[in-house]
Amino acid sequence: MSRKIYHRHNFHKYTYCVFQEVDFALVKGVQPDYTSATGSTYYFTNAGVYRHSNHWGRAANCKWRLASHQSSRYSGRVLGYANWSDFLPDNDSEKLYAIEIDFTSQTAHYYHKFSKDFPESTVFRTAPETLKRLKVIRQHLKDNKWLRYFEGDPTAIRQHILTLWNTGAESLEMIKRGFF
Repeated sequence: MSRKIYHRHNFHKYTYCVFQEVDFALVKGVQPDYTSATGSTYYFTNAGVYRHSNHWGRAANCKWRLASHQSSRYSGRVLGYANWSDFLPDNDSEKLYAIEIDFTSQTAHYYHKFSKDFPESTVFRTAPETLKRLKVIRQHLKDNKWLRYFEGDPTAIRQHILTLWNTGAESLEMIKRGFF
């Protein structure tokens, strides 16, 4: 499969990208090349793009995430940078996404199948299916109430149930029932 080449004129059309947080001093005093209707500003270079914005995740028809230096979620406007080669095609019909769960930090993120190397056993899903599962996984990582119905170590049970659901086709309810 040949990779589409992204640039300043097409990077904003149905793409997935993880921007890296960078210091605002890199663009301070520079006029933006483009300002969106929502107030995000863009600074184009030959190698990539800087985006200064207060919203990340879904941006119009794109899925753009910010890898932040801060351990907590960003607040306010943040400057992110991505190389043109970091942009990947996105659509709602192909199985392009996988979810990775970090049980130590109690976080979960989705990744494009071409963004990194995945184990052979990785399950890829469509974007809508992935985002629905991600929401449920994040809820189950934050909330402990559902764990009180199970006997045993809650941490191990959470990890086992969510891993089974993330890597299989069985419903979450069926997996949970198997633990009673």
